[in-house]
Amino acid sequence: MSYVDEVLERVKAQNANEPEFLQAVDEVLNTIRPVVEENEEKFKRDALLERITEPERQIKFRVPWVDDKGQVQVNVGYRVQFNSAIGPYKGGIRLHPSVNIGIIKFLGFEQIFKNSLTGLPIGGGKGGSNFDPKGKSDREIMAFCQSFMTELCKHIGADTDVPAGDIGTGAREIGYMFGQYKRIRNLYEGVLTGKGLSYGGSLARTEATGYGLLYFTNEMLKANNIDIAGKTIAVSGAGNVAIYAIQKAQQLGAKVVTCSDSTGWIYDPEGIDVELLREVKEVKRARLTEYAAARSSAQYHEKKNGEHGVWTVKVDIALPCATQNELDLEDAKALVANGVIAVAEGANMPTTLEATKYFQDNKVLFAPGKASNAGGVATSALEMSQNSERLSWTFEEVDAKLQGIMANIFKNVDAASKKYATERDYVSGANIAGFLKVVDAMQAQGIV
Repeated sequence: MSYVDEVLERVKAQNANEPEFLQAVDEVLNTIRPVVEENEEKFKRDALLERITEPERQIKFRVPWVDDKGQVQVNVGYRVQFNSAIGPYKGGIRLHPSVNIGIIKFLGFEQIFKNSLTGLPIGGGKGGSNFDPKGKSDREIMAFCQSFMTELCKHIGADTDVPAGDIGTGAREIGYMFGQYKRIRNLYEGVLTGKGLSYGGSLARTEATGYGLLYFTNEMLKANNIDIAGKTIAVSGAGNVAIYAIQKAQQLGAKVVTCSDSTGWIYDPEGIDVELLREVKEVKRARLTEYAAARSSAQYHEKKNGEHGVWTVKVDIALPCATQNELDLEDAKALVANGVIAVAEGANMPTTLEATKYFQDNKVLFAPGKASNAGGVATSALEMSQNSERLSWTFEEVDAKLQGIMANIFKNVDAASKKYATERDYVSGANIAGFLKVVDAMQAQGIV
């Protein structure tokens, strides 16, 4: 049995109830086989794969808080500090009822390689809670965030672990958490990213993941002699990533015709009105029914069990920007049948392994999230740099750096795919390029 297969068996046996984590490990380890086989004796002697698949630290804690009725509520908080070989742990905080240790481990494991690809000195980590911000008052959210940070502050710091936002954690939540950290630790430091501009945040951070997704997608298309201008695009989601992916796609000359939230989806053949979408989702925090009510060209569809929504529309490019495993094999078949030429992930692992393979088998250009959605964490690292220097860069400066980082990620992913895998296999290319840097750092630092 090969070393990769030995480690896969071990990980599956030890984490049997964590399907998302196992899916991420399976994908990475299977695609880095060529590198491992070149160094199998040394990697096995140093237990390198065992060390890279086992978090350096897992923290689980109770989060009690009081709701507006005076009732005490209790949630569970997590922080997984996965790998610090190339820098302080870096990764978001997800607030969603689905959060459990397996999902946080999957996200933290993916973050190792995504952060490595940025070329910036940041390691992999992730955190969150099964708290649901939806339907909560600002006071209730503040109460939760302060309780959450009261425990988390013992384990993070500007040079140790720098959390950021994620699903359910936006500027409001980051502000409450930062205030509590500062109050308890008596430190004003860049311990969180995604902060407000008045207290250390970075311009372009809000737009970064969505913009970065399009910068990467455009580089991938250009390398394959395809012009994004004039193309029709399906986007899932209606949060930060989706909104700014739609905005940048339109700036590049494409037409985006779909978006979605947890209850339904929009088809707008005239193209999504970004300003209206921002008003509905960011200002009113409302459902997409309000978008449809305000725009006569939009068709609203309720989500139903078994329905495949945005992926049934005929488009050239698909950008899944909502959540993990939202695009399955049936969706992939529908997209291919409708002539899709490229799929780029804006969310973390939104495409199932079966769907990814189907796209690749059918010669669809496929960009994995650890490469194509790295713009958010890259700009978070730029925010860390600005905090350390006590400086604030202009939007144009940050955006230019982001474009350069995303272009360089594609260049490295493309080169690794050509050297170790099959040309245009950007999944293998991303995993290998990210893995090589982390492995080099781990070997240099000894058995730790």
